[in-house]
Amino acid sequence: MRINGSCHCRNITFALDWQPDSETIPARVCTCSYCRKRGGVWTACPAGSLRVTIDDPSRVSAYRFDTGTADFHVCTRCGDVPVVTSRIEGRLFAVVSVNAFDGFDRSRLAQATSNVEGEHEDARLARRERNWIGDVVFVAEGG
Repeated sequence: MRINGSCHCRNITFALDWQPDSETIPARVCTCSYCRKRGGVWTACPAGSLRVTIDDPSRVSAYRFDTGTADFHVCTRCGDVPVVTSRIEGRLFAVVSVNAFDGFDRSRLAQATSNVEGEHEDARLARRERNWIGDVVFVAEGG
């Protein structure tokens, strides 16, 4: 199943190939201080693949906090954060915001709360390797 998404102005778009096809999509309501303030709800499909396209790379900023092990890709034009990435041992992993999904039936989301506050860095990176999308490609279209 292919899920498309974008920031509000469509400067950052993504295509998530969800494998295998599923009737419901798990959605993690993150309770970290950043996501709590922004309403962050994330999903990932470890067996899937993600293609992120950036129209104007000069209008994308990577925000890091806490352990500095994840990049929140912020569109500086509209302020949305549709994708978060983490580079682990040279490999890029990602989660996407379900709030950035385009034309998706939100009744298919199975939301649950996730608390990562206080998680040690090694445990955090191991969790990402297990649960995040591990086949990630970024493409810069313009700029």
